[in-house]
Amino acid sequence: IVAGESGGITQHIGAYQIGKEDKKITFIDTPGHAAFSNMRARGAMTTDIIILVVAADDSLKPQTIESIAHAKAAKVPIIVAINKIDLPSADVDKVRNDLLTQEIIVEKLSGEILDVEVSALKKINLDKLEEAILLQADILNLKANPNRSARGAIIESKLEKGRGSVATVLVQKGTLKVSDIFVSGSEWGKVKALIDDKGNNLKEAIPSSPVEVLGFDSNPLAGDDFIVVESESVARKIAEYRFNKIQIQKNKVVKSNVEEMFEQINQGEISSLPIIIKTDVQGSAEAIENSVVKLSTSEVQVSVIHKGVGAITESD
Repeated sequence: IVAGESGGITQHIGAYQIGKEDKKITFIDTPGHAAFSNMRARGAMTTDIIILVVAADDSLKPQTIESIAHAKAAKVPIIVAINKIDLPSADVDKVRNDLLTQEIIVEKLSGEILDVEVSALKKINLDKLEEAILLQADILNLKANPNRSARGAIIESKLEKGRGSVATVLVQKGTLKVSDIFVSGSEWGKVKALIDDKGNNLKEAIPSSPVEVLGFDSNPLAGDDFIVVESESVARKIAEYRFNKIQIQKNKVVKSNVEEMFEQINQGEISSLPIIIKTDVQGSAEAIENSVVKLSTSEVQVSVIHKGVGAITESD
């Protein structure tokens, strides 16, 4: 798949911040490839404004239509960026007309949705896109309170050599400080270090900052909440309660071993192929799971019994 994609795939959600002191914009980059629909849905849930990037030579793809659906479901405003306008085959008006079929009416066609013609390669109109985002933010009156305990969302998580479990957290409210105690999904921990998108160590992260957080005891799931709590005992109780809930669901999965499976297959019974997926980051695991489950046939049912990040271990 990667070989067929020009420029490879943005497989890991990245979060970046640009802009001047008082006007900062945080971008969450979600892959456009068909397999990553969960990532796009998560992206839509964590952002205030969605930038829909449509190639001027390609117009609407199934993934574009799906992203619009995510945006509508999350009730998030859209700004359309029509990219690749430097190409001779670019047809900007076709893109605008195609968007009408998805009820996206841009300003040029007397609608309310901002659209900007850009070229990422030639860096044309990128400043106009920034202006459009800031304008939309002013209209929406986007604000967050920095003077409270932090809350946010996990954008991506991975295992790194020498650093352990690392998660990208988008701080949505409050200020996150080093040595804060937090709960995230069924994990809890204490912030050991905060690192920004350029690799600098920070003492604190204000709202809308994307930071890598070190201090998880194991990997949280992408899309989980991230909440700072007042003490370790509270964090432990919440994490334990959530963990037990997950375990109850996991125990409903029917367990089987490899020998039994092959016997079933040889006897021609419909069999379930249990699969364990381990990848470098959470988002890839989801994409692979979605693709693998679709491979089920009338003879073999594929079931993913466990997915996570890191290497496959004996306990898996």
